[in-house]
Amino acid sequence: MKTLRLEFPVTVMCRVFSVSRSGFYAWANGKPSQRAQDDARLKVAIEAVHAQSRQTYGPLRMQPELTAQGFPAGRDRIVRLRRELALRCKQKRKFKATTNSNHDLPVADNLLNQTFAPTRPNEAWVTDITYVATGEGWLYLAGIKDVFTCELVGYAMDERMTQTLTATALWKAVRNKRPAPGLIHHSDRGSQYCAHDYQKLVKQFGMQPSMSRRGNCYDNAPMESFWGSLKNELVHHQRYATRADAKAAIQEYIKLLQPPAAPLAPRQCSARVVR
Repeated sequence: MKTLRLEFPVTVMCRVFSVSRSGFYAWANGKPSQRAQDDARLKVAIEAVHAQSRQTYGPLRMQPELTAQGFPAGRDRIVRLRRELALRCKQKRKFKATTNSNHDLPVADNLLNQTFAPTRPNEAWVTDITYVATGEGWLYLAGIKDVFTCELVGYAMDERMTQTLTATALWKAVRNKRPAPGLIHHSDRGSQYCAHDYQKLVKQFGMQPSMSRRGNCYDNAPMESFWGSLKNELVHHQRYATRADAKAAIQEYIKLLQPPAAPLAPRQCSARVVR
């Protein structure tokens, strides 16, 4: 009626739509409700977080970001406003095995057995290797993640997937966190982790070796989840001309993603596996 009143008399439209003239004018001249005003401000914040996350955050991950920026809101409300704004996550999913378990090297028992519920930092670390395509060829990334804090405690990148790559990541993790003896070090059965020299390092640092079952990516789900986030939120939306370009982008991503150094309670690490 507000739009059509320039073409038709208000009195006639009120009679047709069974609306009182006073009610129509009160609505037309009234201010938006407080709820509507709050929704409008929240929509602006939602669009900003959507852009900052490269269009990859859903309502669950968007909620704490909005709260941190001073816009606390329930998940259902965020879902509704995202729908009104026609916002959707943009993700690609890929999976390719980088594990070569066809070797005669010793294999450790699976101590974690898909129970990712540590009670403190530096109780259980998981580690794995992934890869990123560049104009110069593959860039390989070895990472080590604390299952309690969800922090990437150590990582290394190189153009080759070698024992040196995994050993460098382990040295960095130990240097950063100085874990006490007894920490569970969980990996797949790849030759880089089963190698005698690498296992010597694990024992030298007083860690308990643990390994996934053959071909079972769910046994290392927290690390697979981190790789999935890295690929979906960064790598799949970029083309890197050089390995140096990829390294710089990955280092920035990891730095921004790290949780606080001393969390008050265990974070809920995702255990999804991206294929």
